[in-house]
Parts: sequence; structure tokens; C-alpha cells
Amino acid sequence: MSQDYHNLIVWRKAIDLTVCICRVTDSFPKSELYGLTSQIRRASVSVASNIAEGRVRLNVAEFRQFLGLAQGSVFELKTQLLVAKKLGFVSGALIREADLLSNEVSKILRTFIQRLSVEPKGSRSSAGFSRAAAN
Repeated sequence: MSQDYHNLIVWRKAIDLTVCICRVTDSFPKSELYGLTSQIRRASVSVASNIAEGRVRLNVAEFRQFLGLAQGSVFELKTQLLVAKKLGFVSGALIREADLLSNEVSKILRTFIQRLSVEPKGSRSSAGFSRAAAN
């Protein structure tokens, strides 16, 4: 299995999501710096980090497990964003962008996990999810 995670579209989108989340949380109250702000940022960084870590694992099963952890972090992030929205910490275009990106990353992860689940054992393919395959 190729260890280059930089070409994975889902990893690139996860990085975009993290950048968006940093912008979203910049407007949070300073009292939340070590609370919700920290939690949301760590969850968003965890998505791309798990994709990268899984990509360098030795086999498809381990990679799929890390993609599942990334998916869990997406849902953790979505929950925390909802709490922030209900508390009135965020609204407008940035939160809509974060919602759209988190939905997109989640959808790509779900499809990727499903495809890796049906590949023959020992297969090292992940075509369709890298920038090179998309071009």
C-alpha cells in the first residue's frame, strides 16, 4: 500500500476542514479557549491525522480502522459545532462552510471505508481516492 497520504483527496479535504475550523473558533469567547475551542480544534486535527497515520500502516485492514477513527472524529466535531451554534458562539457563512466540509469529508470516508471493506484480502488498492487517480 502506498504510504503517500498527501495525494488522498479525503486527507486534503480534512486539512481544509481543519483550517476552516480554526477560523470558526477564532470568534469563540476567550473563556472557551481551553474548553470547546480546544475540543473542536483537536477533533478537526484528528480527522486528517488519523487518515495520514492509517495510510502508513502495513495493511488495508489497519488503514480501514484508522479511517473509521477519522469518521468518528468527524461526528465528534459535528456534535461540538452544534453545541457551539446552540450557545450562540458561531453563525453565518463560516459555520455553513464547516458543515459542508464536514459532510463532504464524512461522505468520502464512508465510501472509502466501504470500498476497502469489499476489496480482496491483501489488496493494496485505493484507486479513486487520490489526486493522481482523479486527474
